[in-house]
Formats: sequence, C-alpha cells, structure tokens
Amino acid sequence: MPTIKKNDFIEIEFTGKSNNEIFDTTDKQEAKSIGLEVEVKPMIVCVGNQMLIKGFDESLEGKEINKKYSIHLTPDKAYGKRQPGLLKIIPIKVFHQQNMNPVPGMMVQLDNYIAKILSVSGGRVSVDFNNPLAGKEIDYDFKITRIVSDDTEKVNALQEFFFKMRFDFEIKQDEKSKTKKVIFKKQEIKPFVDIFKNRFKEMTGLDFEVEEVKEAKQEKKENKQEKSKTKDNSTTQSQ
Repeated sequence: MPTIKKNDFIEIEFTGKSNNEIFDTTDKQEAKSIGLEVEVKPMIVCVGNQMLIKGFDESLEGKEINKKYSIHLTPDKAYGKRQPGLLKIIPIKVFHQQNMNPVPGMMVQLDNYIAKILSVSGGRVSVDFNNPLAGKEIDYDFKITRIVSDDTEKVNALQEFFFKMRFDFEIKQDEKSKTKKVIFKKQEIKPFVDIFKNRFKEMTGLDFEVEEVKEAKQEKKENKQEKSKTKDNSTTQSQ
C-alpha cells in the first residue's frame, strides 16, 4: 500500500484533545458532545504545507490509508509557548465603544485576534492574546481515509483554507504548455490569486489565474484601433 508523501492531498478524520478534553474534531457525535455547533466533516489538506499545526502536519508523511494513528505533541510542535508579551492592559472604554461589556473568562475579537478577558478592575481590562492552547501538550487521534486525486476537490480545499470561501472557477488545458489552468471568474479575488498562485502551483502542479474581463479586452482592441488611426492620419499629413 502506498504511503503519504509531501504535497499529497488527503482526506483526514481526527480528534484533538488537551488534558483529555476535546478541543477540535471532525466527528459529528464528538462535536455535538462539546457543543460545537458548526457542521463538521473530514478535512482535505495538502501534506507538508501547514494546513494543520506543525507537529500534526509533520507526522503525516509515511502514514498509510485507513490506519488509525495517535500522536502526542509538545507545545513547540503544537500551539507554541505562552508569551508574556501577549498579555495586555486595555482601557475599558475601548470595549464600550464596541458595545461590549467585558467580564472575566469572556472571549472577544480585537484587531482580528481572539483574546480572553482575564480581569476587569475599574477602567482597566487585562486581556490575554495567547492562543487558548498555547503552552499545552496536545494529543491527536487520526485516520487518513483517502488520497484526493480530483483537481476540483483540491482547488476547493485550497479555497476553503486560504480564502475561507469558494469562488467559481473552471479548469482548462493549455494547448501550448500542455499544462492545466485554474481560471477564476471573479475579478475581486485577483489580488489574492496573485499572492498565492506560485504556492498553489507547487502544491497542485496547476497554473492559477483570474479570467480577463471581456470589457477590458474590448477596450484594448479599441485603443489599438485608435492608435492605428492616429498613425495613419499622421502618415497622410506628412505626405
């Protein structure tokens, strides 16, 4: 049976625990037991590309399909050590301006970071920006259910992980280069595609681009015709 290698796309089931308490899972029953309301399902990830935490990702190479595995991770291979510099004191008015009433134990989002309220004293709020699992040892039970070979599944997995949503695309064969191209329809995501396209190509072997707007093509054509007319008029006048 073939073993998993770097850049393989795999479907994986797992449950993560800290101090024997589940903090993440792809199992519906276990998710229900911890009150996880979002719909859970097996993940599709590209091995060796940090789509899972460091130690978990590194453990996947060499594994076999449909075998059950367990791993134990120290903080340096999981969510890192706790950093005292991430403990902050914030004026309570900052929370009031966002219609929040901070209380100890409350989880809040500030500056795109999830933080935990440690204490509230007068007009000062002590906030911890460390990941709740920082400094903790982690255990994972997991099983790789299949190797994903379908290009559409691969692209959608990358979209969900890096873009946090899906956009329409099509996959075409480039006759000149004999390579496949993933062509997105929405112009709005071009900056993101430009950022990730080289990395995506390393992971999938596919080229990534955003479809050129037809209006833009027409405008280029009109500009070219206008330049040609100007040139012809200039030549006539010189004669």
